[in-house]
Amino acid sequence: MSRDIEHVMRLSPVIPVLVIDKVQDAVPMARALAAGGLLALEVTLRTPAALEVIKAMAKVENVVVGAGTVLGPGHLSDAVAAGARFVVSPGLTEPLAKAAAKAGVPLLPGVATASDVMRGLDLGLTHFKFFPASVSGGAAAVKAFGGPFGDVRFCPTGGITEANAPDYLGLANVLCVGGSWITPPDAVAAGDWARIEALARGAAALGRAGRNA
Repeated sequence: MSRDIEHVMRLSPVIPVLVIDKVQDAVPMARALAAGGLLALEVTLRTPAALEVIKAMAKVENVVVGAGTVLGPGHLSDAVAAGARFVVSPGLTEPLAKAAAKAGVPLLPGVATASDVMRGLDLGLTHFKFFPASVSGGAAAVKAFGGPFGDVRFCPTGGITEANAPDYLGLANVLCVGGSWITPPDAVAAGDWARIEALARGAAALGRAGRNA
């Protein structure tokens, strides 16, 4: 399971965090993001259209679509049925971890403290979403976790921008970050998929910039 989520985290330096209201936007958005070099996509379960969006995106070539804002086993079951190949949660509970293990779906649960990480380790997890990153100590906190938790890897999310993403991506214990700046609402509303592809291309390049920082 840890190896499976690590594979997802290594697909793209930035995992777009997507809040999509219209199913018809799903396929062109996924194609634009993939064309820009971002292959792992997180569709948050925050809109009525989310599960249908996952179904549509799951059919796009080369894209690995996951579900975000998964709060419990029910959400997880619905997401997997819709075609989600990984799930992301803002937090970590034992029922959710056990449901993910039973379903055989890679889980990226949220943590913000050392105690959260230790609880995850007790459940057999080693890869986590650090959330909300910007108000939980930022890159300095993630770096500090590298001392006691040398084998743990993170995807910081929450307040990540094009400007500060390299600060995280340059850390040895960070495999990727999650961000929403790649799909600005005005670009989505206008169907400006070329702009979104360009933003995705820039985000994909941040991985190289971060590693060279």
